Amino acid sequence: MFPMPLTNVQAKRLSTLSIAFAIAAGGLVPYSASYAASHHAAKPAAQNKKPAASAPASAPAATPAATAGGQPALAAKAWLLMDFDSGEVLGSDNADEPLPPASLTKMMTSFLVEQALRSGKLKKEDLVSVSQNAWCRGSSTESCMYLPLNSQATVIDILRGIIIQSGNDASKAIAEHMAGSEENFAKLMNAEAQRLGMTHTHFVNATGLPDPQHRSSARDLAILARAIIHDSADFYPIYAEREFKYNNIKQGNRNALLYTDPTVDGLKTGHTQEAGFCLVTSSKRNGMRLITVILNTNSAQARADQTRTLLGWGFSNFEKATPIQPNTVVTAAKVSFGKADTVPAVLESSWAVTVPRGQQVQTAVQIKPDLEAPVAKGAVIGKVVATSNGKQVGETPLVAQADVERAGFLLRMWQHVMKWFGK
Repeated sequence: MFPMPLTNVQAKRLSTLSIAFAIAAGGLVPYSASYAASHHAAKPAAQNKKPAASAPASAPAATPAATAGGQPALAAKAWLLMDFDSGEVLGSDNADEPLPPASLTKMMTSFLVEQALRSGKLKKEDLVSVSQNAWCRGSSTESCMYLPLNSQATVIDILRGIIIQSGNDASKAIAEHMAGSEENFAKLMNAEAQRLGMTHTHFVNATGLPDPQHRSSARDLAILARAIIHDSADFYPIYAEREFKYNNIKQGNRNALLYTDPTVDGLKTGHTQEAGFCLVTSSKRNGMRLITVILNTNSAQARADQTRTLLGWGFSNFEKATPIQPNTVVTAAKVSFGKADTVPAVLESSWAVTVPRGQQVQTAVQIKPDLEAPVAKGAVIGKVVATSNGKQVGETPLVAQADVERAGFLLRMWQHVMKWFGK
């Protein structure tokens, strides 16, 4: 780059060069740049890979999308349909009312066990003791794993007893093992709920047995289910197991859809007189995974029927779209004070969004303001925001496709001067 002749007006301002030199030597001049683009959506090819989230499980769910044909009328006090990949809520009713969750509570209990197993705090073969408090006396009013009093069971058996058999005894035993008491374990549950953004949830126990202060919402339970699927890939297949035998007692999974719909692979049932019959499920078809929450129906058959209806509505009215194909250079992002003036911006990973069937997707590209060298290959330098029918349906990071080294002192100085004079 060679200097350009200055006008008389610009020459009179050369007294400010000392400032430019000082800035070039020790700092950066604020500078911003942004780019916008628009694309049409393309449907992704069908895939049979394991689900992979495009955002952390703790990311908040998006605003409900516009629906095609209206929402279904479901016989439930609250319900919600969520797209797994984005966390977007596709439809809901009464989704934020705190309600008794019954044994859906045990999703948080099992999730904390799974976290401890992943981190090494627990091992599958660790032995868990069954105290008098945890022991299930065989009451017909509660679900049990039927752990003998003062016996010991492995952590992995306890986990299956919680997920498949919905054992209150298993839940209490692991709570005492991990936190010393069920009360202390509930504190861990609430801390995790807060981390995940479950804003209408408060746990008092590890089982879901009735308590006036023990509440959760359809939205919060969907957030929890999404976290389990995303974070507990090694243990998530347990949620699809149809039966588990322990202590010579074989019990079947109470999730009826596991026996009738091969696309359903979890998660949990719940029932108390106060909570009614509840069900959280997940189903994956043609590369799209949906999560459903049904709260307070009047029978086990009703919760299964309402879930089937909701899944059918979701898969019929929504589809996956790929706004930008992988390996596409989305824009050339302007870089200040580098050996190169721009750097190609590409998607961090493959990206798909869920939209009402037949609707197009528009995208807007946003580059970080004041992008300055050095820029490392793979560094996040912006994002793409997707909208459909005027509503945001997703976003994904943009990263630098190449390194941009910082320019030498003289070139940086000249760039400062050109900025100063509006070049």
